[in-house]
Amino acid sequence: MLDPQGPLPPEIYWRRRALAAGVLVVVLAVIVGLVFWVTGGDDSNKNTSNGSDLSSSSSYVLPSAYSDSSASASASPGGSGGTSGGGGDVALGQVDASGAPVAPGAVPAGQTPAPVPASGLCPDQNISVVLYTDKPAYKEGEQPIFTIAVTNAGLSECTRDVGKAMQSVTVLNLAGDRRIWASGDCAPVAGVNNQLLKPGQQVQDTIQWSGTTSTPGCQTPREPVVPGAYQAIAKIGEKPSAPITFNIDRANAQ
Repeated sequence: MLDPQGPLPPEIYWRRRALAAGVLVVVLAVIVGLVFWVTGGDDSNKNTSNGSDLSSSSSYVLPSAYSDSSASASASPGGSGGTSGGGGDVALGQVDASGAPVAPGAVPAGQTPAPVPASGLCPDQNISVVLYTDKPAYKEGEQPIFTIAVTNAGLSECTRDVGKAMQSVTVLNLAGDRRIWASGDCAPVAGVNNQLLKPGQQVQDTIQWSGTTSTPGCQTPREPVVPGAYQAIAKIGEKPSAPITFNIDRANAQ
């Protein structure tokens, strides 16, 4: 049945069969290629479409309130914002009480901004501390009143705590080698009084002395001081005044 039949030589028929088979193979290959091309193109389009959808869903368009340089810096790799640098705040998530976005660095509505220091602290070398008494001599039993004056001796305004906790007055004998009394021994006080001082501006406060002795922590009985000459020194923090002198006279002295 496979042998060719006809008036022509057999090799002619074999060639025709081979040619027909070759054409059939080429046609089948073309058909298969078209099928794969069509189905492969659809998958590629689907993948591309899915990728576009994912990309658009994961991107975040900043509101106009955030479109400043600080937001751009925090979004760039290695920027100061974000969560990878060290746990800092993420400004993009900040909203006010109504839910409206707040620009980075701004204070949400309803919140009180932190106070901004008006100036730096006054260093010791920029302040002057002066101590004086209300009169040069006292009778036994009188209670001297010391006034501490603090002046900004610098060229620019600055802030200094001149509260009671920073004040001290110490009374010594006239030679200055024996401690008689100090304001913080028996009645230490607390209190902060930050004062903004302009150049040359002065603030004053007073401390009253009972005229008795004292020791640190008030560990010993307090005795009235004997008449004589004394000196006193004031301090604001660690900044001392120059010593001053005053007298305590006998009560019956004329």
